[in-house]
Amino acid sequence: MSRFIQIVEVGPRDGLQNEKLSLPVEDRLALIRRLEAAGARRIEVVSFVNPNRVPQMAGAEEIMAALGPDPDRSRIGLVLNLRGWERCVAAACDEANVVVCATDGFGLANQGATAAQQVDTLAAIVERQAVEGGPPITMTLSVAFGCPFDGEVSEDQVVAIVREAAALGVPEIAIADTIGVADPWTVRKRIEAVRAAAPDARLRMHFHDTRNTGLANAYASVEAGIDVLDASVGGLGGCPFAPNATGNIGTEDLVYMLERAGFETGYDLDALIGIGRDISEKLGKAPASSLARAGGFPA
Repeated sequence: MSRFIQIVEVGPRDGLQNEKLSLPVEDRLALIRRLEAAGARRIEVVSFVNPNRVPQMAGAEEIMAALGPDPDRSRIGLVLNLRGWERCVAAACDEANVVVCATDGFGLANQGATAAQQVDTLAAIVERQAVEGGPPITMTLSVAFGCPFDGEVSEDQVVAIVREAAALGVPEIAIADTIGVADPWTVRKRIEAVRAAAPDARLRMHFHDTRNTGLANAYASVEAGIDVLDASVGGLGGCPFAPNATGNIGTEDLVYMLERAGFETGYDLDALIGIGRDISEKLGKAPASSLARAGGFPA
């Protein structure tokens, strides 16, 4: 197999946003630079949220200014609202990842808005970009398999929002298992439904390993034809507004699984393992990823 699977590294954003320890800008910049040296070409580097609510993400503009432009890489900023979009544009991010929640319960807790209101915000951002310019827009649909407040999330709920995003012309849509409740069989069915609802959009999948199904879900996605997956070095991650939501699938674990099978990712596995160990130590915790503990094979 020589099929290329693009892994979007989300450690500097999703990986750090739920940690008790807030790393200074200098440490986050060092993490980003090491990840890029290890092969990250698309990387979620900042989140344009209120630092009073998520202090771990303070200093977004400072990070973007220090990174500077790089034609070979795409630095992604997370956006929740119009104010976040304006900050993302001003900071010269290469992409804006706009989050829409699949449920009202999570939307109100996470963004202070219902799902319908968030779709309206997405539409307003798309319109602003068309008129005023700005970075390409992707959408992440969070809690697309289950919500900590509203419970099960149906396929119909997901498809309805995806269809609206497709009608707006959003070129890439990520389906996120924000609290780690999905299984591989549901993942395949949901991909089929989303693909039918948004045939012109590129699909991306985002999994958390809360219940030890993350890599199985990534495998099911690849088997279903998905070529873009999110992952977080060291298996770091979680959501401040999702009780007990633990980390993303580890980038090194995903790279190992894929490259062991013959897929290409463009990452340096040994470098990723070292980064996962180092950032976990800096945060005062054991690495969550299996490769950070066991190493690769052959050694």
